[in-house]
Amino acid sequence: MSIPNEALHKLAREIEAQAAVSQQQIGLARTQMTSKQREQRLVRLTLSELAGLPDDAVVYEGVGKMFSSAPLPNLRQKLEGQTKELESDVNKLNQRLLYLETTHKNSREHIEQMLRGR
Repeated sequence: MSIPNEALHKLAREIEAQAAVSQQQIGLARTQMTSKQREQRLVRLTLSELAGLPDDAVVYEGVGKMFSSAPLPNLRQKLEGQTKELESDVNKLNQRLLYLETTHKNSREHIEQMLRGR
């Protein structure tokens, strides 16, 4: 039993649309992952700079357009929490990127299979 020509065209358009959406989302996920990794490097650099300071050192934290004095142990704890959160975000984005790349690859394979089978 053969699929009508019109149905094949409709199916091909749907798969092509899905592939285009996946490609767009792949670019967005890569951009977000790069941004999170950059932020993660900055937090780690800040933590390494703070590691050399004594616990009673006066440090300031940026709050909007001003700076506020913050106890060093609290600031370290906050930065370590940010590091863990960013690491989690990068892992989630990596999983999403893998899913999107697989979806895109499968869509392309389906289109090629339909064209060969025709």
